[in-house]
Amino acid sequence: MAHIVIIGAGLGGLPMAYEMREAARTQDRITVVAKDPRFHFVPSNPWIAVNWRKREDIEVDPAAVLAKKHIDFIPVGVRRVEPAANAVELDDGRRLDYDFLVIATGPKLAFDEIPGLGPHGGFTQSVCHVDHAVRAEHAWQAFVQDPGPIVVGAVQGASCFGPAYEFSMILDADLRRRKIRDRVPMTFVTSEPYIGHLGLGGVGDSKGLMESIFRDRHIKWICNAKVERVEDGRMHVIEHDEDGKEKRRHELPFRYSMMLPAFRGVEAVFGIEGLVNPRGFVLIDRHQRNPKYPNVFAIGVCVAIPPVEVTPVPTGTPKTGYMIESMVTATAQNIRALIDGREPVETATWNAICLADFGDTGAAFVALPQIPPRNVNWVAHGKWVHLAKVGFEKYFLHKMRKGTTEPIYEKVVLKAVGIGKLREHP
Repeated sequence: MAHIVIIGAGLGGLPMAYEMREAARTQDRITVVAKDPRFHFVPSNPWIAVNWRKREDIEVDPAAVLAKKHIDFIPVGVRRVEPAANAVELDDGRRLDYDFLVIATGPKLAFDEIPGLGPHGGFTQSVCHVDHAVRAEHAWQAFVQDPGPIVVGAVQGASCFGPAYEFSMILDADLRRRKIRDRVPMTFVTSEPYIGHLGLGGVGDSKGLMESIFRDRHIKWICNAKVERVEDGRMHVIEHDEDGKEKRRHELPFRYSMMLPAFRGVEAVFGIEGLVNPRGFVLIDRHQRNPKYPNVFAIGVCVAIPPVEVTPVPTGTPKTGYMIESMVTATAQNIRALIDGREPVETATWNAICLADFGDTGAAFVALPQIPPRNVNWVAHGKWVHLAKVGFEKYFLHKMRKGTTEPIYEKVVLKAVGIGKLREHP
């Protein structure tokens, strides 16, 4: 019998548990360990923050589903991974031995790297976690009673830019519905070298598209930006030129702000030589396996991926849902191969497919592969993307509640993108 421990029960960890159960032998034991007792669908957090969804709409209690699949579930955080001892220490003092470990923790949100950033002791909101989104919604309800300037964006070192674009558009749409958009100046602040870069070097004409949409919605922008510090109602931003030299300083007043932070690896793995890089992201080979500890795998945002290109202000590379889904499948098959005494051969498809909701419309980005040069490099804009994102949400939550392993990107997203292409080129 092999014992497979999965750390994390989010967008990567829970599907990993389902696929591992399907790939493993009946006698193999699978244990999921997660600090959050409930799964929440992270892409819906921007909707939570404007009260377009309730928390309970996007949450799943995984315990019952996992139990039906004969998967153990421990809703306790991991204090430390001990790869040399093939064990993990839990926050409650317990130790779990494993034969194979899958790290799917997601990142640690590095709000502390910028003074005044973040919802915990800072002055900006976040949509990175459902708890943050709920808090952001409370702040939003107070804001619309007494509106003023808004600043939204992503700080230096961020690798997840899509939600910042989505949230700026969702705020714009909500304000227009309330008929108070004319009272709210909006500024988008980003470490990207240009609007629509997305940490991917752009996708299709994403630069031209996003600039056009921002102009149409009266959203100003500052690129190559470092957030120096945030004070109550004021953000200090340094704009850089294409050589990375300081170009201009901005003091941006705001009554409401949401800024995506940079990511680090979680404390449970941070600083373990050979397992993680200096930022704490897990080092993996092409089979999702750590080179030093070959029975340790990693999937999702916690893995180490180099930037697509050097930018004047540091930007990271996003790990999109399609990539994570592919990582999950490859990892499950590779662990089964090792159980059977074979070498791993499966590799993930590192493609980027993103449906970004803009409140009443949306944009679809397709980069195959994620790092240029690409075989497919396509972007489109329309109401169909908004509808596809809603469908994606509903299907993914259904999948998590039922414990199915059907590839959601092949079933929903690629189909939606194909429809979009047909509409764009009748």
